[in-house]
Amino acid sequence: MQAEQEDRFQEFVRARWSRLVRTAYLLTGDVHHAEDLTQTALAKAYRSWRRISRSDNPEAYVRRMLVSCNSDRFRKRRVSEALTAAPPDRAGRDEATGRVDERGSLLAGLAQLPARQRAVVVLRYWEDLSEAEVAEVLGCSQGTVKSQASKGLAKLRTYPGLAASRTVSGGQGGSR
Repeated sequence: MQAEQEDRFQEFVRARWSRLVRTAYLLTGDVHHAEDLTQTALAKAYRSWRRISRSDNPEAYVRRMLVSCNSDRFRKRRVSEALTAAPPDRAGRDEATGRVDERGSLLAGLAQLPARQRAVVVLRYWEDLSEAEVAEVLGCSQGTVKSQASKGLAKLRTYPGLAASRTVSGGQGGSR
């Protein structure tokens, strides 16, 4: 890779690292897996950076690689993960603690979704991509995005930790 291309790639990584890791975390539910997944996707992107950098949206291209690498991870090892909603001992409950509990419940609920539904829900509602953008990232139709989002959200609505947090917070369903 030429020095100029190398510099552009390093600039891309610096500018988007935290966002890519956050997306990977939502896909994997684990910080260490998220960092590994992001590094794997970026390593693949590095090998093809000349072509990727000429695309209309290099970030979308790398995001697609991130989702694909995550799918590959499950195909190869069939990893099952069990996330906990909160640490075992809590002193008191205030509004901030409630938000942490809700986030933990959301992550646990996401972990229960099949990989495709989880990817759609994360990209559509956390990354705030349009249905067309999600379809492009996942390489599927917009109809598939709509149906997977609908099924994923329906499962999340019935997840015990999330159903309880909606009841406690006055019926407000938290989306983020």
